[in-house]
Amino acid sequence: MDETAFWQLVDDARDAAEGDPDEQAEALVEQLLRLTPDDVLDFARQFEARFQRAYTVELWGAAYLLLGGASEDGFDYFRCWLIGQGREVFEGAVHEPDALADLVPDFDEAEDGDAEDLGYAADEAYERLTGLPLPELGVRQPPAAEGVFFDFADGAVMAARYPRLWELYGD
Repeated sequence: MDETAFWQLVDDARDAAEGDPDEQAEALVEQLLRLTPDDVLDFARQFEARFQRAYTVELWGAAYLLLGGASEDGFDYFRCWLIGQGREVFEGAVHEPDALADLVPDFDEAEDGDAEDLGYAADEAYERLTGLPLPELGVRQPPAAEGVFFDFADGAVMAARYPRLWELYGD
């Protein structure tokens, strides 16, 4: 599966779910069930590669602002949600996390930013297709997010690093 096919599946599921993360996960599982197990594995590898690429301190800080806090698990679910927003939003946010202010101007922390189930869509589809759990993908999460940690609770630091997000979501 190439990158274009990966993003098309993500976009089609999001469109079918009208942006609801839980429904998007269900729609994605249904789409993946139409593929071969090898294609589902390819999708899972593509998803995991992007999930790891988004494991940065800078993006975690942006998630912290958007969500009003972000634990490690919360940041994992945020990264799943970010992938679910599609290629343009994902790439823009990874490149410049503060750009999320423009990329998702209608962000609602009660509805957005948490798509845990999206991260398990390939697992579910693979198991339903084969009766077996998704095998190891060979992609390991690094022990710590890339970058130098800073105090997410320090308003002055956050305002300086994320001026656009701070204006919308800062204290």
